[in-house]
Amino acid sequence: MNNHVLDISMLNADSKTFWADLDQAVQLDTAQDISIQQTVNDILMHIKTDGDKSLIEYTNKFDNRELRVAQDFCLNPSHLKQAFDNLEEEQKQALQTAYNRLLEYHQRQRAISGESWEFYDEHDSLLGQKVSPIDSVGIYVPGGKASYPSSVLMNAVPAKVAGVPNIIMAVPAPNNYVNELVLAAAYLTGVNKVYTIGGAQAIAALAYGTQTISAVNKIVGPGNAYVAQAKRQVFGKVGIDMIAGPSEILIIADGTVNPDWIAMDLFSQAEHDELAQSILISLDEEYSQKVIHSMNKLIEDMPRKEIIIQSINNRGLIINVDNIQAACKISNYIAPEHLEIASIKPEDYLPLIQNAGAIFIGAYSSEALGDYCAGPNHVLPTSGTAKFSSPLGVYDFQKRSSILHISKEGAQTLGETTKILATAEGLHAHAKSAEFRMLKTMS
Repeated sequence: MNNHVLDISMLNADSKTFWADLDQAVQLDTAQDISIQQTVNDILMHIKTDGDKSLIEYTNKFDNRELRVAQDFCLNPSHLKQAFDNLEEEQKQALQTAYNRLLEYHQRQRAISGESWEFYDEHDSLLGQKVSPIDSVGIYVPGGKASYPSSVLMNAVPAKVAGVPNIIMAVPAPNNYVNELVLAAAYLTGVNKVYTIGGAQAIAALAYGTQTISAVNKIVGPGNAYVAQAKRQVFGKVGIDMIAGPSEILIIADGTVNPDWIAMDLFSQAEHDELAQSILISLDEEYSQKVIHSMNKLIEDMPRKEIIIQSINNRGLIINVDNIQAACKISNYIAPEHLEIASIKPEDYLPLIQNAGAIFIGAYSSEALGDYCAGPNHVLPTSGTAKFSSPLGVYDFQKRSSILHISKEGAQTLGETTKILATAEGLHAHAKSAEFRMLKTMS
């Protein structure tokens, strides 16, 4: 066994150049590849102009298929049920368990923040907010190198709980293959329609519609660089959840958790792809070395070993700190997608954490549990966007309308205020609109 296959970078928080070094270590080149932009722009324009014809051509080209008519990429609902019915009992129960836990969590989320409300002011005018589900949502589920039934659950469950009546799923089928577990998850969550299309062309079809596919109001779900760029370009025509970057994990460890566990948690993100980032903030330099030893010991048995090695060697990082405050300050600065607090006293850390997509507290709270079945959503802000955004939730599938029912009495007082402010802004039609409803001007 090669004990030096991994070469993870290490920083000390007390170094004079620490913050500059940290910026260099966590920075990901986000400069848009001009060729990707242009390719995606061309695809979007062709789908927008030619609809199904271009969609079939791009799907055949990129997914090695031989579609002839649009019906060839439409899955019959009975296929979804059959996929679920044919699952091995162990897989069926696992899928059902994950679904039930996600459903319970997101139902609680709706109960707290998803209801309409109203009140009457001092003039007996009614003011309020009406919460309505988005009418139609497109869910993109990656295919190809890997298949993700968990992505179906995480995107479809909150949409269903929010009350979205039309959930459309796009999943690529390279070489005509679609993972049956993905289709079973679509059946379980009540997805209305499934199209076996992928890439930027699928995003275009969902955003603009084709002769076969109705345009949706919002698109959610992860994808490759072309999918991300397509979502970026169609935003405004439709809503999107986020532009997701590579997966991230940051672990704050006080040295009390088995170093093998920490090493495997770092691997759990590194195995996603070569650009994923795994960071350990350690309060004990000796413990950092134990984790490195564990990583080199465990790497040989990893089926996705080569991806993990490239991710850890190029983007992995260990940061040694002296105290809890420094650890949390650095974590908040990075604002990780996943944050694990691997400590015997995690309650000391939690009040100091402000920026993180999901926070996993204590030795037994592995990030992997959150990816599949714990209950909270695994669609999380990446690349530091946890400083201003949140996990995917029921609220992402709702819209809010303000309600104003102004009484005759309210129109007098509010009319006077409006007239003064509108006149000051030079918007005289606004002023007159309010003034016409004031009793002293009425004949």
